[in-house]
Amino acid sequence: MQVIDKESFFRWSHVSRETMERFSEYESCLVEWQSKINLVSASTLPFVWHRHFWDSAQLAELVPGTARSWVDLGSGAGFPGLVLALLIAERQPFTVHLVESDQRKSIFLREVIRRTGASAIVHTGRMEATETIAAIGICDGVSARACAPLDRLLGWARPYFGPQTLGLFLKGVKVEDELTKAQKSWKFKFTRIPSQAEAEGTILKVEHLA
Repeated sequence: MQVIDKESFFRWSHVSRETMERFSEYESCLVEWQSKINLVSASTLPFVWHRHFWDSAQLAELVPGTARSWVDLGSGAGFPGLVLALLIAERQPFTVHLVESDQRKSIFLREVIRRTGASAIVHTGRMEATETIAAIGICDGVSARACAPLDRLLGWARPYFGPQTLGLFLKGVKVEDELTKAQKSWKFKFTRIPSQAEAEGTILKVEHLA
């Protein structure tokens, strides 16, 4: 099933009407703030349900039912972390730590949380900073989208990884090159999962990072 708009997202996600209202509020907030700061590429704004909400939401199917804490690195406009916070909270206790170094984007994220009631905490700072790592600690999962090449991303993600932590990273056409380079510096188990939302996209499921 293809998601192209709000209604098709509702049918695909099977979420409650209340959660869909929260997503609509998120969309409104995004449109309002896009005119003030560059949150997403302007060309993708008319396709927000496909390019941003669905692309992020597909990760929810891979989040374990035992997961309670999650960290999203380089959250930007909240994709995928804030989307996961809204979706997963329907089925289990779940908190997402959103790490964003840009002060203006952090303010935006806090505004979306205020307006939607999402179970998320914004950390304004660099993801590799000692104080950020100390404030968040080990999580059940780590996610990132369009954040950095995989070898660098794994270095930033490593402090949040425990033995059972799961990494879910949205990647594009260069995924094979990124994997080859990352394997020279890191040991990890990975699974490639084709993206439902992007023809050339891949979800990298990463485990046992060391």
